[in-house]
Amino acid sequence: MKPAITTEPQSVKVRLDKWLWAARFYKTRGLSSEEIDKGRVRLNGQLAKPSKDVKTGDTLELRIGHEVRTVIVRGLSGVRSSAPVAALLFEETAPSLAQRAANAEMRRLAPEPAHSQTMGRPTKRDRRDIDGLKDDSPKTGWNDRWSASLDDAD
Repeated sequence: MKPAITTEPQSVKVRLDKWLWAARFYKTRGLSSEEIDKGRVRLNGQLAKPSKDVKTGDTLELRIGHEVRTVIVRGLSGVRSSAPVAALLFEETAPSLAQRAANAEMRRLAPEPAHSQTMGRPTKRDRRDIDGLKDDSPKTGWNDRWSASLDDAD
């Protein structure tokens, strides 16, 4: 029986998509494979394929949402296990942690987008006023509009 986690570089080969799934960066292996194909994951500074083997000591750059994380592979596992065990598989770099903390603080201090609106949806009266401003032509009634029958009368 193979051990679930190994830190030896040559003992086991693990695919990149499988490792990302086992390290709990993505919920499914399919999602991790899609993100790699979209170019949101870099292995040692280069784009990689999902089938690329990961080794201990490799550097991964992951873009998840608006966040960019840089992690160093510390262990290998091809099976998904609990979060504390998965946390042993990688180590996030200090600049990456600092950048994520700065982004979190910036989001915390950012104003609420809904507060920038002074009014909500226009009421029915407001809509009629807006439509009245748009129409510079005089109001026409139902019977005043163009009709084919009027053209035949000439």
